[in-house]
Amino acid sequence: MKKKSFMRKVSILLIILTASIFLGCVEDDDNISFFYELVPVESVDIPEAFVTGKTYKIKTSFFRPTTCHTFSGYDYRRSENKRTVSVVNIVFNERACDTLPKNDTTTVSFDFIAGREKSYIFEFWQGEDAAGKNQFLTVEVPVVQEEPN
Repeated sequence: MKKKSFMRKVSILLIILTASIFLGCVEDDDNISFFYELVPVESVDIPEAFVTGKTYKIKTSFFRPTTCHTFSGYDYRRSENKRTVSVVNIVFNERACDTLPKNDTTTVSFDFIAGREKSYIFEFWQGEDAAGKNQFLTVEVPVVQEEPN
């Protein structure tokens, strides 16, 4: 009996050791190298007025600089009636990134619910000037009680 028990333990240890060696050699996909980067907003599709309580889809267009850039989401900040919006890309560190032409925009959107403010001021980030100062496309949208004709 003791011999069978000993052989069973050795067999289990060999299986665990073999599995550990095999899994240790498998390429680990968890080490994908990437970073986040703001990309300038090129254009915006936003209503001329909002109605209190209604939801609006606000579209932003931007250029993807390379094939390694992919839309990740928005950096959205609010302060009173001001909304600052930046497009965030995830950039994968790969050796073969192709530069994309500046005539092919990507359009994404977010939902905005109009509250009880008299107007909303949207600042869409468009990059930095030569001095490193942030530049924005600023749009003020009034809030009305009913749909404009």
